Amino acid sequence: MVWDPVRKKWCLFTPEEHVRQSLIYYLSTKLAYPLSYMAVEKRVSGLTPAIRFDLLIYNPQHQPWMLVECKKPEVTLTEDTLFQLLRYQKSLQCPYWVLSNGHELMCAQAFLDGKIHWLDDLPPYGR
Repeated sequence: MVWDPVRKKWCLFTPEEHVRQSLIYYLSTKLAYPLSYMAVEKRVSGLTPAIRFDLLIYNPQHQPWMLVECKKPEVTLTEDTLFQLLRYQKSLQCPYWVLSNGHELMCAQAFLDGKIHWLDDLPPYGR
């Protein structure tokens, strides 16, 4: 079991949960993303069948800001992984997307100039 500081409860420590909790720790302690502006495994409204995102970070105005999709370490990040994230993005409209399997981390700024711009680093919070 692992303590999730966002959901404030103990969770089963699966490989995917390990990736998610490592990201939460990094984002909150190293990059100062506030835990109170994070949501974990919430249902995305308007999608059928009902699906849940892994991690969503809100900006200071409480709008969806960064959508994070976590995969088990043995899952390679592929176009299929991106397409899964894009299904959630269609409803959430976040300016930043992150894909991670614990070994790789990909971050994009979405729809800047009508394009997707892949970034070298995670953005500072709320920008």
